Amino acid sequence: MKRTYTRIAMAALVASAWMTQASADEFLVGAEIPLTGNLARVGAGMQEGIMVAAEVFNKTNGKHTIKIITVDDESAPAKAIAAVEKLASQGVVAITGGYGSNNISPASDTANKLGLVYITSGGVDDSLVASGRKNFFRINNTAGYEKAMLGLLADVGAKSVSIVYSTKDATTGLAKDVEKALTAKGVKVTTHSFDPAITDFKPIINKIKLQDKSEVVAMVGYENDYVGIIRAARVLKPKIKAMVGVWSLATPKMASDFPDLMPNVFGTALLPFPTEFKTADGKAFSEAYKQLYKKEPDYLGQFGYVQSMLLFEAIARAADKGTLKKGGVADEMRKTDRETLIGRVQFAANGDNQNFVHRMAQHQDKKVVIVWPKEHATGKLAYPALPW
Repeated sequence: MKRTYTRIAMAALVASAWMTQASADEFLVGAEIPLTGNLARVGAGMQEGIMVAAEVFNKTNGKHTIKIITVDDESAPAKAIAAVEKLASQGVVAITGGYGSNNISPASDTANKLGLVYITSGGVDDSLVASGRKNFFRINNTAGYEKAMLGLLADVGAKSVSIVYSTKDATTGLAKDVEKALTAKGVKVTTHSFDPAITDFKPIINKIKLQDKSEVVAMVGYENDYVGIIRAARVLKPKIKAMVGVWSLATPKMASDFPDLMPNVFGTALLPFPTEFKTADGKAFSEAYKQLYKKEPDYLGQFGYVQSMLLFEAIARAADKGTLKKGGVADEMRKTDRETLIGRVQFAANGDNQNFVHRMAQHQDKKVVIVWPKEHATGKLAYPALPW
C-alpha cells in the first residue's frame, strides 16, 4: 500500500514538472548511466556523447535549452530502477542513457510506468522492443550487429568459428542468431557460453585449441570479457586466424588501456580513430567533443550523442505544440525521420530503429580502421592477424 502511494506521489511530481516546464525555456533530462561497476568504461563514453548533445543543442536550438541530471546506476538492475525513480522525482521530462539489456529492461519498465520516454543505444536484446513499452526507443539492435559480424566473416572466408558468449540475454541472443546464420551457410560452428562472473577463460580457450581447432574466435560479451578471453588466448595461443568481437571493443579507449591485447582485433565501430567528419552535424559533434573532453570522439560518444539529440529535438517539438504533458515526446519520437551520424533513423511502432546496420573495424597500429563494408572502409583489413 505504501509503495502504491509512493508511485502515485511520484507520478504527480512528474505531471507537475511537465506542467511547469511546458512554458519554460529549460527542460530537465535524466541520464541514467553506469559510471561505476563493470560497465563504467562504456557508460562514461555514452555520458560524454550525451553531454556533447546538450552542448550542441543549447547552442543551436535558439529557443529551448536542456539541462542534464545524471544518476549512476552502478551497472546493476536494482540501482537502474532506483536511478530512474530518483530522476523522475527531480522532475525530468525524459531519460537517455542505459547500458546492458539486463539493466535497461527494468529501468525502462519503470520509466514507462511513470510516463517518461526512455531512449538508449546500450540494449540490443529484442525483448526490449517486444514487451509493449510505449515509451521505449533505441537507435541500434541485434540485427545490425549480426549483419556486421556475418559480413566480416564472409569477407575473410572463415570456414570454422568458435563463438564464446556471455549468458546475459542480449549476448546470448546475438550469439544464437550468428550461430544459426553461419550454420546455414555451411560454416562449422562450436559455441561456448560463460557466466558473466567468470574471470578465467583458459579452460574455454583450451577447448578451442584442442577440440574445435577453429579459424576464428567470435566473442560476444562486454569489455571485461574481451580482456579475459584475449589474455587467455595470448597464453595458450590456439591456431586461429582472427579474434572478432562486437560492441565496446574497437574503441580508442580499449587501445589505450590494453595496448598489448588489442592489435589486429576486430569489433563493431561506426567511427574510425582518428575521426573525420564531413557533414555539418558531424563537425558540430566533433568540435564540441574535442572542446569539452580534449580528445578524439569514439563511437560510444557518437551513439550517446545521436540518441540524446533525437530526444532533445522531440522534446522541443512537443513543447512548441504544447503536448509535453500529453505524451507529446513519445509522439514526436515516432515521427522522427532524419539522417544522423549513424545513418537514417526512423522508429517503428515498437520503438526500434528499423534502418540500423553496424560496421566492423580493426585495431591497427594504435588506430581503429573501418574494414567492413568495403564502401565505408578507411583501410585494408589484416587477415590472418592476431594480437600476439
